[in-house]
Amino acid sequence: MGSTVNADMQVDSPDGVRNVVLIGNAGSGKTTLFEQLLKARVPGYRGEKEDAERAAQLFVASFATGDVVVNLLDAPGHPDFVGELRAGIRAADAAIFVLSAADDIDGAAQALWEECREANLPRVIVLTKLDAGHADFDDSVEQCQAVFGDGVRPTHVPTYAGPGQVVGNIGLLSLEEHDYSAGEPVSRTLNAHDDQVEAYRGPLIESIIAEAEDEGLMDSYLEDDEHLSLQDLLDDLMKAVATANLFPVVPVQTGTGVGIEELLRLIEHGFPTPGMHPNPPLTTTDGEVLPQPDSDPSAPLVAQVIRTTTDPFAGRLSMVRIFSGTLHSDDVVHVSGHRSWVGREDSAHPDHDNEERIGLIQGAVGTELKPRQQAIAGEIVLLPKLGTAETCDTLSAKDRPGVVEAWPLPDPLLPLAIRAATRNDEDKLAGALQRLAVEDSSVRLDRGAGDQLVLWTTGQAHADLLLGRLVERYGVRVEQEELKIPMRETFTGAATAMGRHVKQSGGHGQYAVCNIEVEPLDRGAGFEFVDKVVGGAVPRQFIPSVEKGIRNQLEKGVFAGYPMVDVRVTLYDGKAHSVDSSDMAFQMAGALAIKEAASNDGAVALLEPLDLVTVTVGEEYLGPVMTDLSGRRGQLLGSDQVGRKAVVKALVPQAELARYAIDLRGIAHGSGSFTRDFHGYELLPSQLLAKYRK
Repeated sequence: MGSTVNADMQVDSPDGVRNVVLIGNAGSGKTTLFEQLLKARVPGYRGEKEDAERAAQLFVASFATGDVVVNLLDAPGHPDFVGELRAGIRAADAAIFVLSAADDIDGAAQALWEECREANLPRVIVLTKLDAGHADFDDSVEQCQAVFGDGVRPTHVPTYAGPGQVVGNIGLLSLEEHDYSAGEPVSRTLNAHDDQVEAYRGPLIESIIAEAEDEGLMDSYLEDDEHLSLQDLLDDLMKAVATANLFPVVPVQTGTGVGIEELLRLIEHGFPTPGMHPNPPLTTTDGEVLPQPDSDPSAPLVAQVIRTTTDPFAGRLSMVRIFSGTLHSDDVVHVSGHRSWVGREDSAHPDHDNEERIGLIQGAVGTELKPRQQAIAGEIVLLPKLGTAETCDTLSAKDRPGVVEAWPLPDPLLPLAIRAATRNDEDKLAGALQRLAVEDSSVRLDRGAGDQLVLWTTGQAHADLLLGRLVERYGVRVEQEELKIPMRETFTGAATAMGRHVKQSGGHGQYAVCNIEVEPLDRGAGFEFVDKVVGGAVPRQFIPSVEKGIRNQLEKGVFAGYPMVDVRVTLYDGKAHSVDSSDMAFQMAGALAIKEAASNDGAVALLEPLDLVTVTVGEEYLGPVMTDLSGRRGQLLGSDQVGRKAVVKALVPQAELARYAIDLRGIAHGSGSFTRDFHGYELLPSQLLAKYRK
């Protein structure tokens, strides 16, 4: 590759870097594989502590193998933390997709694969747990091909000492057998090919050559595949994997380490370099498209903040992927954050452009961080104490500022209504929530109905993690409360009423009488005030006072404490006193009149907010999803087929959606997703009125 690696694992060329993200759902053996890879290359490594924080965030470690440095990213597999997964996909140039051979490929695994496919990320499949009694390598490969396509091709096949006893593997390109039965792998050349080798080797080579578009190697293969150059095959394997159309399969026993060395060699020789995987689009800070950055250390700097962590004492730590140029300690860089350009404005993350000086640059050596003076295109480093840079922000040369498009940020759809537990907690809550939002792009903060503080999360695991962080990091305790739905009140029919505010006390009294007629308007029409007073029954200067009093009362509500909408109020008569009438008296009379109009049974109804909900699930879950939406008083609008997915649209009351983010996961076995957009208000069924009346 023409690169060198120094003792602190700094490289002098992007060709010497492999950025790899580990992806797999719970039970696949992903985290154990991460540990085994590090133990194989990091002297004295004893493993990372597994806790809720570790399982919920993107984690990076680096090690040298052969002539390259591997930046290994461990991405969460839980659907609540898909934002961290997408960050890892952005930082990486290839993925190790971990699947358990002991289990079928479920909806959750398919959803993870789809995330990689949408990002066009090259993938290698690692099959684990082949020692399970019912696991079968050939069956697992066949299932992978059925679900993921014909591009799935084994590069190694397992060897056994007995049923379920995997002791090694055979490399289909090198035609070497790797035997781990003695503890350390021993390699030897195959003397004869068995049927399994023959069945997999030919299709693998043909797929490699076809994807690499190497006509010369194809001619050599057709003449005599026994004399193909292994180095030529490995070079073409790297090109083929980079197309994200060929997906090698490697059997690995994470418990015993069988296959770890072969996987490491595949990472070195078969995984694409940073220059082979396209970098994300780049624009100016004004939105003008710039040439896509290439992985050239001498080009202008383009880098992106992949994730941000905060510590009450140490401050921010930013994980940064460098796409182009070279970053030096003490550089002044341009920091750009423009989420609105990709369709998501967020008050917690406003657009910003500023300059910051880079202080310490830290690189991972194993799982420890060590200082360095510079980092080049293709590397992943950590920058402490950036003052304004947040996740998704772009770092670029100050004389050529740019913005890298953000990856798709997950929409938090599980609301959590919270309040500070004590006055002391209330004083610290706002600052703690702001720091959570800076660190976690999946957090949204809102003021809901009744000025209720609502923390929007991606699911229950995410909610629990955030509440734990508030206590453990910032010493803030909160209490959960029932989510308030922003209902509205409206009149169901016409009504007349009189508001009379008459009081006598020492000095001037208060005197105002107004007669009104109320009638409902079309949904969404708002409020309309009509003046039909004749003969000065209500003096002209007090007519605005009546309207103000009515408006104030409508905002407070007259039935259940919710704002009243879609109503026309006509003032047609009244009385005044030459001395005791006043602005305030007529405001009070107007408020009393609207209350009187609403006092008859059935005069007022509640309107509930409806959202347009779009649910995407595997087609096998279409029936249960539609049944569930109907049970939530949803109005089904229809369904469509998009590939293997079913898309259902429905209008659903917001009151029925509070826990839908959790419930859909259960219905669709972790494979479903949905969006919700405010649609409008409709009458609440009369049998539910009592629930909301105060």
